[in-house]
Amino acid sequence: MTTKPHRLSKREEKARLKRDAGAYALLVPYALPFILFILMPVVMAMGLSFTYFDVINPPSFTGFLNYITLFTQDTVFLKNVLPNTFLYALVVGPGGYVLSFLIAWMLTQLPKGPRTVLALAVYTPSMLGSVFIGVVWRAIFSGDQRGIVNYLLMELGVIDQPLQFLLTPNHFMGIMILVSLWSAMGIGFLAMISGILNINQELYEAAYVDGMRNRFQEIIYITVPSMKPQMLFGAVMAIVNAFNMGWIGVTLSGANPTPEYSGQLITNHIDDFGFIRYEMGYAAALSVVLLMVVYLFNRLAHRFFGEREEVES
Repeated sequence: MTTKPHRLSKREEKARLKRDAGAYALLVPYALPFILFILMPVVMAMGLSFTYFDVINPPSFTGFLNYITLFTQDTVFLKNVLPNTFLYALVVGPGGYVLSFLIAWMLTQLPKGPRTVLALAVYTPSMLGSVFIGVVWRAIFSGDQRGIVNYLLMELGVIDQPLQFLLTPNHFMGIMILVSLWSAMGIGFLAMISGILNINQELYEAAYVDGMRNRFQEIIYITVPSMKPQMLFGAVMAIVNAFNMGWIGVTLSGANPTPEYSGQLITNHIDDFGFIRYEMGYAAALSVVLLMVVYLFNRLAHRFFGEREEVES
C-alpha cells in the first residue's frame, strides 16, 4: 500500500525556502571566487582551444586544428615535453609523496619542541623555493670553478674542467628532480603530520595485544588506514605540484625553453606559446590537455585513498 507524499503548507514552504536561502547565502563567499577565478577561466580556455588567437586580433574558430597539430605535428611536444612531463611527474609525484609521509612519520616520533622546529625547517623550502633555487641551488651547480659541485669534483680529481650542469641537457633533468624533491614538503606534508598525531593511540596498543610485532606493521595496518583523508589530500597536492613545477627548470636555467628542451614540461610549453609566441589558442589547447591529465591522476588517487561507499542490500 502506497502512501501519498506529505504536502507542505504555505507556512512550512516559506520556512523551508527561508532556511535554504540562508544556506545558499553562506555558500556565496566561496562560490563567487570559484566561479570567477576557476570555473570561468576553465570554460574560456576550453573555448579558446578551438580558435586561433594572437591576443591582438579577435579569435577565429579553427575547430580541432590545435589538438590535431598538438598530437601530429608538434615534435617538441611529442619528443621532449610529453616524455619529460611524465618522467618528472612519476618520479617527483610518488617520490615526494612517499618522502613527505616518511618524514612526517619520523617527526611525529619526536617530542613537541624538536618536532616543531624540524617541521618548520622541512616546510620552509616549499614557501621560499624560488628564492632558494635562484640563489642557493644555482650557486651549487654553477658551471664555473666557483660552483660548489664543480669545486668539490675538481678537488677530488674526478674532473679537469668545470661541468655546465645548468646549460647542457645531460644533467639538467636529474638536477630538476633533486631540487623538486627537496622542495616537495608542502601543505600535504603538514596535513600528514596532523593526521598521524590525531590517531587514537589505543589502536596501536590493541594491535600489539592482538599480535602486531613491529613498526612496519604499525604503519601498514594502523597509521595509513586511520588517516585516509590526509593521505588523499597529500596525494592530490603531490599530483598537482608535480604537473605545475615547470618554473623550477626555468629558474635553474634562466630561460624558457630550457637547454635543448631537456627540462621542458607542459607548463613551460604553455608559457612558451602563450606568453612568448602569443599563440593563445594553441596554449589553451595545451592547458586543456594538462587539465585532463591531472584529472585522471586525481581520480586514480581517489580510487586508492577515497572513502568507498557501501551499497545497502
